[in-house]
Amino acid sequence: MKNSIITYTVGKSINNNLYISVQNGEVAVQAPWYFSKNKIQEAVEEKRAWILKKIEEGKRENLNLNPIEVLGIKYNLKVIFKNIKIIECNILRNIIEICLPKKCKKIDNKTMTSILIDKMYKKIAEREIEAIMEKIRIKVGFMPEDYEIKEFTSAIAKCTDDKKIIINPLIIKYDRDLIEYIILHEFCHLKYKNHTKRFYELLKKYCDNYRSLDDKLKWINY
Repeated sequence: MKNSIITYTVGKSINNNLYISVQNGEVAVQAPWYFSKNKIQEAVEEKRAWILKKIEEGKRENLNLNPIEVLGIKYNLKVIFKNIKIIECNILRNIIEICLPKKCKKIDNKTMTSILIDKMYKKIAEREIEAIMEKIRIKVGFMPEDYEIKEFTSAIAKCTDDKKIIINPLIIKYDRDLIEYIILHEFCHLKYKNHTKRFYELLKKYCDNYRSLDDKLKWINY
């Protein structure tokens, strides 16, 4: 770090003071119009320790984490610490940006991000699943006694013995066609508990391409 090369941009002004700022890892120098290149370089060297410290702090404050998927679309995940009181979540093209209060720096970043992602999946699931359940109910003409969005490890969705469908919020990783198929599959289990011939006949009645969707699911890790 001590011998690191510091790159910077220079802007000239009519002021008599020189200012150095570091934002998002970029160094900017605002210098009086009459300052030579050598004089500006000397000023930067004098502030070397401070500049490198600010660059390092910026790296810790902006975290680029593993990509996540929402409704079949892959997003890069970025965590930013800001002077805010309430957690913010923004989707910007192919980036999901989570803004955390600076006080959250004390909490392990991976733990915090994992909690936030889980909450985000559940919120999206609550919105999306209700509409899909109603769509399938209208299509097949029957419905479960109840349904619940709940985290569990054994499957992405299941139908219980008491005619209740439980859906893992991680289902929101998949595209809507696949989500609809998974839920339709569980609807068919309301009529036939096991994967019998009649079960598949019912499934095919409402989804001709169920085999290809089934094959697609086998290659997906939730």
